Amino acid sequence: MRYDPSFYDGAAVHYRYGRPAYSPRLEALLAEELSLDGSGRLLDVGCGPGILTVRLAHLFEGAVGLDPDPAMIAEGRRAAREQDIANITWIQARAEDLPAVAPGPYRLVTFGQSFYWTDEVRVAEAVYDMVEPGGALVLAGHQAEGRAVPPSPGPPRIPHDEIEELVRKYLGPTRRAGQSTAPVQALSLQDAVASTRFGAPRVIFAAGIPDLMRDIESVVSGYFSMSYAAPHLFGDRVEEFADEVRELLRQRSPEGVFWDWPGDTEVMLARK
Repeated sequence: MRYDPSFYDGAAVHYRYGRPAYSPRLEALLAEELSLDGSGRLLDVGCGPGILTVRLAHLFEGAVGLDPDPAMIAEGRRAAREQDIANITWIQARAEDLPAVAPGPYRLVTFGQSFYWTDEVRVAEAVYDMVEPGGALVLAGHQAEGRAVPPSPGPPRIPHDEIEELVRKYLGPTRRAGQSTAPVQALSLQDAVASTRFGAPRVIFAAGIPDLMRDIESVVSGYFSMSYAAPHLFGDRVEEFADEVRELLRQRSPEGVFWDWPGDTEVMLARK
């Protein structure tokens, strides 16, 4: 897939505030599965604003966050500074530029909802050569389908179907991505990894946050953090769209509070 620098144009400032967090058990799960002890290095590919990079850096001697979007890298640096994390190196580059831009070895290479943006098989094969023996490739993401939904803590769910309809109202029926349309995956993520030297990944789940609460601005930011609803796509109607979403949300919850359950955290783990 040809990279378009406008994929996430204007989205970086919304990402950390608008995206629901991964399971609070993610670090413990990875530490246990991979016997992480503070040594070795982490490479987080397609790191965005460093969601995984910042969370996992303390489990390693050093970490690298790699992303082609300079605004995402800037947000990652800012998050690391705010949390006094000093062992992360930030690199602006594409996954397809590996290994030259960030040579190994690495104990763990992660993709947090970013693997499908890459030339999956080619990138996984490059990563295989960069991972030390016994190390791993991990794909992390949210998975709600087929997972047990926890009981509602009270506030209403985010009306995603209605907001998606508003996105289509402003941007048309075809899902956008940068200057073109959203990519279509030829293979599932599992099948793509399974077709490489890593072999079939093992799928593990870490329990999601059952009582995650979101306010109206967080929900708006969540949509602006998506490639298919990035701010630049709306042009001079961006505030009109945001105001219409806010009004819809106020109608659904006068208190301005919503329960969000994006699912459990799915970890696809493939070892070398």
